[in-house]
Amino acid sequence: MASVQIQNDADGVPVTIDDVRAAHARISSSIVRTPVLKSRTLSAITGANVWLKFENLQFTAAYKERGALNKLLQLTDAQKERGVIAASAGNHAQGLAYHGARLGIPVTIVMPKPTPTVKVQQTEGHGARVIMAGERFDDAYEAARQLEQREGLTFVHPFDDPDVIAGQGTVALEMLEDAPEIDTLVVPIGGGGLISGSAVVARAAASPKRVIGVQAELYPSMYAKMKGLILPCDGDTLAEGIAVKQPGAVTSGIVRSLVDDIVLVAERELETAVSTLLQIEKTVVEGAGAAGLAALFAHPKLVRGRNVGIILTGGNIDTRLLANVLLRDLARSGRLARLSIRLQDRPGALFHVARVFDEQQVNIVEVYHQRVFTTLPAKGLIAEIECETRDAAHLERLLKALNHEGYEVKTVEAG
Repeated sequence: MASVQIQNDADGVPVTIDDVRAAHARISSSIVRTPVLKSRTLSAITGANVWLKFENLQFTAAYKERGALNKLLQLTDAQKERGVIAASAGNHAQGLAYHGARLGIPVTIVMPKPTPTVKVQQTEGHGARVIMAGERFDDAYEAARQLEQREGLTFVHPFDDPDVIAGQGTVALEMLEDAPEIDTLVVPIGGGGLISGSAVVARAAASPKRVIGVQAELYPSMYAKMKGLILPCDGDTLAEGIAVKQPGAVTSGIVRSLVDDIVLVAERELETAVSTLLQIEKTVVEGAGAAGLAALFAHPKLVRGRNVGIILTGGNIDTRLLANVLLRDLARSGRLARLSIRLQDRPGALFHVARVFDEQQVNIVEVYHQRVFTTLPAKGLIAEIECETRDAAHLERLLKALNHEGYEVKTVEAG
């Protein structure tokens, strides 16, 4: 996977460590100080000493409410009375809506029309007024800025605002207080708010820390900007929380000044990271929230032997999508397989092939017969058998046993 080195220059950064500390003092009584825990298992897998910051345990299940709250608390009385507005279809919307309702500040969220109903309902459930506009985020953003002017509302940007950046930086502030031995922070990048705040904290530490950003390969916007490239930003990524086509102007300047490196991760690595965190840490994260761990899988040399802090930025993932990710991971690891087996269409054919599965102690989950849509002779058929094995080696033993019995077998590959 690709990476880009960045030349650092701390001059002119519009957010300081004092801003982050002030933000923490301002918001700490109203947000969860999420745990920072060392993972022995992930450390053994990656070759680094890995600490996790569980921001998926915030009330809205994401770190985004930190920056939103810091912004809300600094509004004037007149701004609070008129209300705020944002364009968002995700965690920023929920964080702003939740704390706006708690503080008695009217909140309007403009969302693209294709936004999943569950996200609309969750945002409305926190008391926000939700307006659907346009087909893309850019359309919703433009509609929000127009409504801002018409109704005299205050726009709360999801990342390109110094107050929001300072609020997001409180994640790293807590993490380094709880685990000062961390020497490298690996932080997901969408618009750049979280990594900007984290980098300010990392540079101000008694022993400065390395900061590595992570983007999905399908949306390498900050990576491309730092490297002076024009790269496509499009596609269905699991990490929709960091699927930003245009990073912020403020955040880009901070990233250029303070961040050491940016790496890209593929969709398969994101899926593996989501699945691994659920299986090993027993915690649910969304695709963007798993990007830090995906970077360790994709770029092990960057972190091997280091003390690495990973922020699990959020846990808002659709349950059906999560189920698909887990099943795909089982298939790739050989624990779930679909085999295409050529049989003769005669009594006992399925019984005899099932006997081999029994001998190898492999559980059959589903059986599909195909007699019509096949190029086999009329007396032939294809049986597709979905089965569970212990691991890839167990699956390989089953395949050898089937071949030994004379069966023609093909595996149906997972994505």
